[in-house]
Amino acid sequence: MSSLVLVLDLVGTFVFALAGAIAGVRRQLDIFGVAVLSFAAACFGGIARDLLIGAVPPAAVSDWRYLATSLLAGLITFRWHSLIERLASPVRLFDAAGLALFAVSGAHKALAFGLHPVMAALLGMLTGIGGGMLRDVLLAQVPTVLRSDLYAVAALAGAAVVVIGSLFGMAPVATATAGALLCFALRMMAIHHGWHLPRAKRPDDGADEP
Repeated sequence: MSSLVLVLDLVGTFVFALAGAIAGVRRQLDIFGVAVLSFAAACFGGIARDLLIGAVPPAAVSDWRYLATSLLAGLITFRWHSLIERLASPVRLFDAAGLALFAVSGAHKALAFGLHPVMAALLGMLTGIGGGMLRDVLLAQVPTVLRSDLYAVAALAGAAVVVIGSLFGMAPVATATAGALLCFALRMMAIHHGWHLPRAKRPDDGADEP
């Protein structure tokens, strides 16, 4: 289980760092700013998860591989961002991949620490959305999770697959794969088709406000 969580975490760290770095390059940050954004986007969700379950110091702080992975992704993006930008919506693509990987790794780690299945699923969701939230805040944007198409819901669905699979005694690798694929597919389909949760409606112009 620990090896699976580590692999999912590091791969998720890399792709989330790519998304953060691309967003930083688009805002014309310098190399230090891109590196900071890479680390923040890649590691904040995992740090929040570890603090909440009592896994201290958090893995992203105590294990050099997390910092090295996020900085490597940031440097690659800073140097060859023109190649990455040729992909269709690279920020959304890498963000969806990181969301999926972190959602399932967060749920697995929460289960390993003996949390209730419902809380494990919620912590998996938090792990997935945390990095993207901090990235958007640092860029002075409304966080994607508050305005986007099935973002947190996709993460929760992926984490729920892991939790349900664990309750039925299924292999961790199988549940992680199924959960990550479900989360990624939901996120990309929501982007493509414009699926979203109900939104608050603004009062009509000229209407009396309470």
